[in-house]
Formats: sequence, C-alpha cells, structure tokens
Amino acid sequence: MAQPNTGKPCIRHIANLWSLRDTPTAKKPWPLEKKIEAVKEAGFDGFTDLATPKHGKLAEKYGLSIVGYFASAKPDEFRTLLQQNKDAGAKVINIQLGDHDTTSSDAVRMALRAMLEAEAMGLQPSIEIHRDTCTETPEKVYLLAEGYQRVTAKPLRFTWDFSHIAVVKHLAPPFWERLLVRPDLIQLANQFHFRPFNGQHCQVPVTDGRGRVSPELEDWLPFAKKCLQVWLQGNQAGREIFVVPEMGPASSGYNLHQLPDSWTDAVKLRGILDKLWKSLPGTAK
Repeated sequence: MAQPNTGKPCIRHIANLWSLRDTPTAKKPWPLEKKIEAVKEAGFDGFTDLATPKHGKLAEKYGLSIVGYFASAKPDEFRTLLQQNKDAGAKVINIQLGDHDTTSSDAVRMALRAMLEAEAMGLQPSIEIHRDTCTETPEKVYLLAEGYQRVTAKPLRFTWDFSHIAVVKHLAPPFWERLLVRPDLIQLANQFHFRPFNGQHCQVPVTDGRGRVSPELEDWLPFAKKCLQVWLQGNQAGREIFVVPEMGPASSGYNLHQLPDSWTDAVKLRGILDKLWKSLPGTAK
C-alpha cells in the first residue's frame, strides 16, 4: 500500500467482506481466506469487517490493511469492540451507533463515549450514516453533529453513506444539491461507502448483466465525482481517503437475485472509482 509521499491526498480502495457473503453461493460461500485472497487479486488495498485475530493474520499474509467495524447501542461494549479491532491490526474504525429509536441526547452521549475510547487507543473512529441507527435520517445526523460539537468544541467525524439519505429524501438525479449540504463534515471525513443508489433504491446495479455499465450507475456517477470534488476542496494535503465500493448481497436484501452478483459489481465499481479519482486534479495517482 505504500506510495511516494507527494503531499497529495491518496485513495485507499477497501472491500467490504459483506459483498462476498454470497460468493460463490449463499449456501456455500467461500471461507474467509478465499475471500481475502479474492480481495487482494481484485486490486483492493484492504478490507473492512468486524476484525478478529484470523482477519489480522490473513491481512498480514496478503499485504492488506484492515478498516475495523462494529455496530452497538451499548456503550459498555465499545471499549471491548474497539480493542478487538485494534488487536487485529485495524487503526481506522467504522462505527454503526445506536438504534432507530435512539434519542438525540443519547446519541450524543454514545458518540462522546465511542470517540473518547477510540482516540485514547490511538484509533481513528467515524460514525457511519446508516438506517436503523442513530443517524438514520439527515436531521438526526446534523443534530448529532451539533450536539457533539457543542460539548467538545470539535466536529464529529462521520463515515458517509449517502444512499440511506437519498432513499429517505426520495431523490432523483442530480443528487448533490440536497446531499452535499455540509461540506465541512464531508471534508473532515476519511471514510466513504460509495454504493450506487437512486431515490427509490439504496443500491442500484453497477452493470447490466452483460458487462456494460448500467444506466442507473451513469445517473449516479456525477454525484460520486461531485462528492470527491467537495472533499478535495478541504485541506487534504497528505491525507488518505478510504473508499468502499460497497455492494450488498442478495441475502441481505440489498441486491436482487436477477441482478449481477454483489462481488462482481463491487470489483467493477472499484475500477470505475479509481479512474474517477485519477481524473481529478490535486490527487495522488
């Protein structure tokens, strides 16, 4: 993963092992090592999952980084879950926080606890914007951001997955006018889950089943470009941006059985996003 230090921000392509859950079939998925080997062969820099010692050993074997993850609404679990990810070799951590009915005040308290615990361990935590968590709507996201900053005088770092907000807001392209409304929070972030979406579907196919890019992806790509441009407008010299070309499997309800499989589309999307990144001025190529 090492790249020359040009002072320019660089992209890290991270595979979500969730995209491989049904590979090659839901009944007989690959074992963990086969999945991580496939991640390496597809050109990713790392993978994300709730990391275990086995993940750590395989990441080292294949020369990949780990972006840690956990989901919890129980603050007393945070330290243990963070330590588990750290022990496996993760430094950057993605957190799905709380539940759909977590109050705004409780969400602030949870975020304070999670960020304090993580930063004390030398980790880089981010709160993911995701349905069925305390960030399931943009209104909840911005209330959480305001409450956290009011207490700490510091902004809260998020993992941005705009697909959830787009569905909540019933958006048609162009998407960015109502999604990229907080450039300050976008520029602070170092994690983005770039699953293609539209206002009706939290996930649309990357390809049309015959290897060609789908019309729905064509509608979404200008948003991805605009989002990266907004991020680059911040002071990003020397920073890493961790981009997850995330495609959920059919068994999760994100994909449909008649559409291309989630892993094949995720690999295709990785190449598309890499090309998009390299087309932007001021980025490490």
